[in-house]
Amino acid sequence: MILSTTPQIEGYNIREYKGIVTGETIIGANFMKDIFAGIRDIVGGRSASYEKVLRQAKDTSMQEMMERAQAMGANAIVGIDIDYETIGESNSMLMVATSGTAVVI
Repeated sequence: MILSTTPQIEGYNIREYKGIVTGETIIGANFMKDIFAGIRDIVGGRSASYEKVLRQAKDTSMQEMMERAQAMGANAIVGIDIDYETIGESNSMLMVATSGTAVVI
């Protein structure tokens, strides 16, 4: 599956538009990660545990979107957009939503 944030894929002609596809993931961060992230906020630096959770959520959302595109008969997705939001009580959960247009090239 070819993935692109652009509306076209250089070197390919889009033969058929299958429709909009999405993927959604909601992940909660656990208590220990919150504590260590708070320490990182004070002393500075990156929070590897939160970065790992972000990557996992994005990868899961992208995989879900690709599976939906394949089920529609597509072999590529163009115009991909990735959105990150915090949700839940005290913003304790992370939502990653991906969307794009499933196409046949």
